[in-house]
Amino acid sequence: MRIPIFFPALALVLLGGRAAQAQDVGPRQLGAPPTMPPPARPRTAPAPRQLDAVPVAPPDTTRRATVTTPLPGPMSAPAPVYAPTPPGRLPGNNTRAARFQVGLKNGLVYNASDVETKTPLFGRSYLLLDGQRKFDLNEVGFYEDETGHYVRTTLPGSSRESTLRRDKTGRISLYSITTSQYSSGPGGFGYPGYGGYGYGGYGMGGMGYPYNGYRTVKTEYFSKDNGPIQSLSTRNLMLATSDNAGAQQLLMESRRYQQITVGSYVVGGGLLIAGLLQSLQPTDNGRSISPMVYAAIPVLIVPIVLQSKQASNQRQAIALYNAGK
Repeated sequence: MRIPIFFPALALVLLGGRAAQAQDVGPRQLGAPPTMPPPARPRTAPAPRQLDAVPVAPPDTTRRATVTTPLPGPMSAPAPVYAPTPPGRLPGNNTRAARFQVGLKNGLVYNASDVETKTPLFGRSYLLLDGQRKFDLNEVGFYEDETGHYVRTTLPGSSRESTLRRDKTGRISLYSITTSQYSSGPGGFGYPGYGGYGYGGYGMGGMGYPYNGYRTVKTEYFSKDNGPIQSLSTRNLMLATSDNAGAQQLLMESRRYQQITVGSYVVGGGLLIAGLLQSLQPTDNGRSISPMVYAAIPVLIVPIVLQSKQASNQRQAIALYNAGK
């Protein structure tokens, strides 16, 4: 029979497998605990990837410095510069450092504590520095004194040099000349730009005050970037400030005021002349003042108001251009 042979063969196979396993493990001592299989080797985890640059906040040392810094001590009194003033004497001294400059056309510059302009009755005008050194005005390019800064240059349309006072500095600097003129009678109605009210450079016409005697006339000019002197007119300013839109807008309004001013002078002057001629003609009731004379008065007052606005717009345009806005 085949069954009895199958069971002995299966038993031999099982016993042979256990013997081989016991031989691999090694001999075990008697009374020792059973040997456990060696634990599996742990896998090392990969190191975390770091960023290229990690922002690190700076250490807060402000509070620490505030706490550890000692409090400042009392301020020491300033050292005396001069000796105490005796009774009956003025404090300080009566000397002063050189504070004025005189520049000649040859490039030399002199410092002086006192500069005076001398205009003798006979002879040429000259500058007197500290009461000792004299310079003819034809040799001087600029000078300073108690009243301001002056330059010597030629005016537009003239070959003779004149002395101009600098009133305002900037990319557009303002200069002026002040002269005295004699008026022998009631002043006529001035035209723009011819010095009525003493503002010839601004085109300020006027009534020619005062009616008798001397009057002061101030004629103004300007220079852009220290260039040649130009007459202060709306047209010249528009050319000089062509790269500034804000200044151009103000000067456009100034030119409109100027046009209205000229028209008012023409209309008012025509009414006044016609009224005077009509008043001189005899009538049945005798001579009387023509109504056109009264009508000319308010028309001639309009330029006085508009000229102040025109001058104000020119000043604002210059200030805006110098500010670079």
